[in-house]
Amino acid sequence: MNAHGNPVVAATPPAKRVTRRWPLISGIAALLLCAGLGAYIVFRDNGAPFTVDTAWMNFIDPHRAPAFTVVALAMSFIGGGWPGTLIIPVLIIAVLVWLKRPWGAGYFLVATALTGGLVQVLKHLFGRARPGDIIVTVDFGSFPSGHAANAAVMAVVLSILFPFWWMRVAGTIYTIGMMLSRTYVGAHWLSDTIGAMLLGIGVAIVLWAPVAAKLDGERELARQHPSG
Repeated sequence: MNAHGNPVVAATPPAKRVTRRWPLISGIAALLLCAGLGAYIVFRDNGAPFTVDTAWMNFIDPHRAPAFTVVALAMSFIGGGWPGTLIIPVLIIAVLVWLKRPWGAGYFLVATALTGGLVQVLKHLFGRARPGDIIVTVDFGSFPSGHAANAAVMAVVLSILFPFWWMRVAGTIYTIGMMLSRTYVGAHWLSDTIGAMLLGIGVAIVLWAPVAAKLDGERELARQHPSG
């Protein structure tokens, strides 16, 4: 079939090799680490924080300042309010469709939706109590952080769809910033955000493995035939 209409044919050899086992194995490993961390937290001491959790909170408490609080509250709103759950995803999907990348749009939609669903499942499964000093409105369950998981999955998905160094740097900064902001506002323990990062990365990679060639070929076709 002509590569002009077949993204799999247009894909580069490295992208075709991604459909093999290593991405799937690494993605599953990240998901298992997330679930294992949550289970360990619950069964170790009924969800009590680790030493590193309390040490991090003790470090944050005396360093809260108005400027930092404004940034943290803005991150909280962007990552979990209506911008993060509706406006930003819709805009990203619309841009991908406009760029003639429907596989990419579908990949982004499924990855973000699945991550959000798994966050809620794990929250109710583990039922970890949140820290006591919270300065934002939160729902049930501390592990894992929905904000951090959403940031991680979006960062990885967009880095896959747009494999530029600056996208990876921006995604890393955004994810780490979201993780730190969730602990700063007291909504999560540090270990909650680490589990969330593993969840987001794992979902993005597991879903990438079977469609890697299609995503790469679609990007190549869109680049070669922007008006086709």
